[in-house]
Amino acid sequence: MGNEEDIGKIIDYSGREFQYIGKRTIRPDGVDKVTGRANFGADFTVNGMIHGRVVRSPHAHAKIKKINVDKALKLDGVKAVITGKDFPEIDINDKAVGEVVVSYYDMAHNIIARDKVYYDGHAVAAVAATTPDIAEKAAKLIEVEYDVLKPVMTAARAMKKNAPVLHKHIVTAGVEPKPEKPSNVASRTEFKLGDPAAGFADADVIVEREFSTQTVHQGYIEPHACCASISADGNANVWCSSQGQFMVRAYTAKICGMETSKVKVIPAEIGGGFGGKTVVYLEPLAVMLAKKAGRPVKMVMTRDEVLRATGPTSGGTARAKIGAKKDGTIVAGELELVYEAGAYPGSPVALGCMTGFAPYDIKNVSCVGWDVLVNRPKAAAYRAPGAPVAAFGVECTLDVLAEELGMCPLELRMKNAAVEGTQAPYGVKFNRIGYKETLEAAKAHPHWSAPLGPNQGRGIASGFWFNIGGTSSAEVMVNEDGTVIVATGNPDIGGSRASMALMAAEGLGIDVARIKPLVADTESVPFSMLTGGSRVTFATGKAVIEAAQDAVNDLKRRAAKIWDVDIEQVEWENGQAVCIESTQHKPLSIAAIAAKADKTGGAISGRANINATGAGPGFGTHICDVEVDPETGYVTVLRYTAIQDVGKAIHPSYVEGQLQGGAVQGIGWALNEEYVYGEDGRLQNTGFLDYRMPVASDLPMIDTVVVEVPNPGHPYGVRGVGETPIVPPLAAVANAVSHAIGKRVTDLPLSPPRLLAVIDGK
Repeated sequence: MGNEEDIGKIIDYSGREFQYIGKRTIRPDGVDKVTGRANFGADFTVNGMIHGRVVRSPHAHAKIKKINVDKALKLDGVKAVITGKDFPEIDINDKAVGEVVVSYYDMAHNIIARDKVYYDGHAVAAVAATTPDIAEKAAKLIEVEYDVLKPVMTAARAMKKNAPVLHKHIVTAGVEPKPEKPSNVASRTEFKLGDPAAGFADADVIVEREFSTQTVHQGYIEPHACCASISADGNANVWCSSQGQFMVRAYTAKICGMETSKVKVIPAEIGGGFGGKTVVYLEPLAVMLAKKAGRPVKMVMTRDEVLRATGPTSGGTARAKIGAKKDGTIVAGELELVYEAGAYPGSPVALGCMTGFAPYDIKNVSCVGWDVLVNRPKAAAYRAPGAPVAAFGVECTLDVLAEELGMCPLELRMKNAAVEGTQAPYGVKFNRIGYKETLEAAKAHPHWSAPLGPNQGRGIASGFWFNIGGTSSAEVMVNEDGTVIVATGNPDIGGSRASMALMAAEGLGIDVARIKPLVADTESVPFSMLTGGSRVTFATGKAVIEAAQDAVNDLKRRAAKIWDVDIEQVEWENGQAVCIESTQHKPLSIAAIAAKADKTGGAISGRANINATGAGPGFGTHICDVEVDPETGYVTVLRYTAIQDVGKAIHPSYVEGQLQGGAVQGIGWALNEEYVYGEDGRLQNTGFLDYRMPVASDLPMIDTVVVEVPNPGHPYGVRGVGETPIVPPLAAVANAVSHAIGKRVTDLPLSPPRLLAVIDGK
């Protein structure tokens, strides 16, 4: 892994010493993954398994007049065909809460269309056959007759009075009086603090700019995949890659009209999710096909299907207005966001409103967001959903304000930085936070003062994410030989197995090598919320710490029985039971106590079921250097530094990887990534050759500075890490490019043709 000096810098504000926390241990899943033994979603096989394929709409907006499956059913080897009619109808008001709030009704109709299709790639039927080739042939034999309608592809078009309305039952929520006519504007959200009008009236300088971004995908390397079987008694088993096996269980049961207890979900390894696997797409289809066929059904998406039919994040616009005094004190802020929800309501625009101004201590703020329906795939969460676009608007406008004031953009942020006690625009007052410390680290970093050459520019931007807690469970089980199993209910995306093992080791006082962390199925551990919201190391980690303490209490009771002393005479020190009032009893290790477990009460374990509160928000500051070729508009990222308050880095290598990964995704969002649709509403870049994500050769090494300002809401000071790193890059890159070319860029991505047009004044 290299030395810490080679990887990044850690600035510790806690001064606390740990025995295992903060160590760069070998990852528990590493050997299986590098040797190819790890089982991902597409790796599962079951006896008697057949293969499923989905028929998808080639139209962005159309009525389904008729679906004829007769030819497909007659094909030898076909075992089942399903359409929307095979699924139960769901109450239109039935809601589900994941990383973003979704409607079960919308989810069911998104998984397979009923009367209309709403985007290119919308599923209309599915088929299962004995081989993948037969399933492909059968899918092509299913005849769908459409009445093609005009698509509405952008929010600007969808909000016009004469635009075709996607859903007749949707009227704009959050507007008074309540509208009487249906609309493509699903909702309006507003957060307000103080008196913005009075704040702007008191300002010496006011700047206002508008910015735009396009639809982008999470770009996880592993496509959606699952396998489902139905037993003779009607119970379903589902094997899949997801960000939450309990989420898959709940959503699949609901959409298939089954009791939750009738669905068991076994988690596979997951090849990335970033929020995009917090919903279901294939699992209910596979269950219904398996039910009809009487055979297990395996389904795997192609990359074309992933891009056309799974949730990207919203494209959108951000209009930011900031007022300040001559000394740089910001007295008012205004933010208006318009996000494209896709075909069904639920863009993360409210989260954008909550996060845009959160890094700053501003007394007068107004944030308004509009959730707008368009003929694109239903938006899903993407790593700090809603926050990057909002930060893009605010952080670029701050850069303009700094120029107007003749002030250093870093000093402007420092002067207005949120601190402990600051009230955020969404209402909360911050506890101990480390935003100012990230700015201080940026100012002290060699990157900030390094010289620049011709056609080069430097940008800085900050970002915020709440981080959340929620329901989590954990079990700590002591084996007969004194080794320990730690079982939790959260898929490991960013290193949670390693962090769970380290926290258990710290609590138990034993070497982390003697701990085996497991991700259990839905029938082996109690319910846990999904892996999202940067919650797992914080919330499930708290559960592991409590379960480890529960196990320690059990071990102390067993030691007391072995010694025949009162429990009050037993303490736990360095992984051993110690009798504090007697020298005749030598300390007992976990192995020694476990060896006599049958004589002291049976198996030894600890458990915890909690609803974790006290999640500490995350703040990050990024510095970006670029060089722009004035003849082509091509942008080269020369240097990039990501600085973040992480509370406490349980496993520093994983934390640094999260910072680097978020930065790279944000850079791709800023420079290249976008969905390209034709006038007919069909997606034109349906593979990674045309949907351009950055690869290693496109970027320099991402430098990291890990700032550790402990979160008082966690025993070890943990703050969620995974989402904050994607928030600053859009603005950091845009600010750097603006300084390199001497003109303000406002529209992403900054692809060569688009940037060349700005350079040439077109």
